[in-house]
Parts: sequence; C-alpha cells; structure tokens
Amino acid sequence: MTYTFTREQQEVREWLQRRQAILLAHNYQPPEIQDVADLTGDSLALSLSAAKTDARVIVFAGVHFMAETAAILCPDKTVLLPRLDVGCYMADTITADSLRARKRELPGVPVVTYVNSSAAVKAESDICCTSANAVKVVNSLAAPRVLMVPDKNLALYTARHSPKEILIWAGCCNIHDNLTAAEVLAAKAAHPGALFLAHPECRPEVLDLADAVRSTSGMLAFARTSEAREFTVSTE
Repeated sequence: MTYTFTREQQEVREWLQRRQAILLAHNYQPPEIQDVADLTGDSLALSLSAAKTDARVIVFAGVHFMAETAAILCPDKTVLLPRLDVGCYMADTITADSLRARKRELPGVPVVTYVNSSAAVKAESDICCTSANAVKVVNSLAAPRVLMVPDKNLALYTARHSPKEILIWAGCCNIHDNLTAAEVLAAKAAHPGALFLAHPECRPEVLDLADAVRSTSGMLAFARTSEAREFTVSTE
C-alpha cells in the first residue's frame, strides 16, 4: 500500500531532510504523527535507536523526560521538543527534592526509578527500570527492601513477582490508573472473543482481568505472535 503525505507532513519531511534530522514518535502519538516519523516505539527504545543513527538532530514527538533521555543517550546530537508544554502526569508526581527527603527517611534502601521520570530524579536513583524489566531489575538487587518510584501500580505489580519488600511512591499515570475493572468487564462483554492486554501501570484489579500483562512494545509483540484475531488493549 502506498501512503501519500499531506502537505503538512511533506513540509515536515522536507524540514527534517534539510536539518539532517530524524523524527521520533512515541507509540502514544496520533497516527498522523507516527506516519511521518522515522522511528516509532517506546521512549527508551526510540532513544537507543536514535543513538545509532547518523542524524545530527533528533526531534522527539513526546514529553519532557523522553527528550531528556534522548539527550543523555545522544550527547553529540541536538535534541528538539516540538512543544515545551507537554509534561507527564506521573513524572510530575516526584521531584529530586522530594526523593532526597524520602531517601533520608530510608537510609540504605536502594531506589529503583521507572524510566518515565525526569533526569533529575534518575540522578538520585540507584538503578532505573522499564515496565518490561521492572521485576528483573528489582530481583537483581541484594537488598531485602526497595523503594520504587514514581508509579505505584508498577510497584504493586512488581511486588507480586518479587520476594522483596517494595516501598511504594504514590505516583501514577492518570490515564492507566483511571481505567476500572467495571470498564474492562464491559469491554469483555462487548468483545467476548478478544484477548485483554493490560499495561502494568494499570490498577491491580485491572491486571487481574488480563490475559497478558505487557509493556507497550510487549503488547505489539504479543499481538504479532498470538493466534487471536482481536484484542482489547488497556493503554493510551
């Protein structure tokens, strides 16, 4: 199938070519942005892929912490954020100062920070994790107690799969956390043949109803290899 760019999309492609730039579009961007992008995917995977390119400029269609991650992993490239007013509700639930204060209350307890956080918060952490490897990262630590920030639901999910005591920060993704079990049951009733895929940022009672709990990239991989032909997806 041949895809034809709109006038605005063509202007974007021409600008990128002039600047020796690439456009990274997060999975949560609308289709018209993903269609014009050079790379699409999860935030960390996008930054890792961008670091391997010859592009001099990275335009990140995402939020602040994503552009920060790209700048950290691509120090020789210029990273641009198209809109400066795009934040992340979950990332904004924690600051470096508030994390330092909590660390003083928990001396010796390692901090595991979800990559969906600011660079300043990451700098106060012992190790970072993704939604895909959170359990593995936590279980790799020798300490019996771990503080996970900032997503409470990812921490609760990890606690189910780890023998360690998980201390929880009260942050969350407002989109994932707003999904209720009643809404999932209604979707299951409307689509009885569909498999329900849930992101670990969802509430525990929502995860209990899932056929599979996966990161966004994990959902794509699951759908590609599953024999099922219909899926209900609990993510943005």
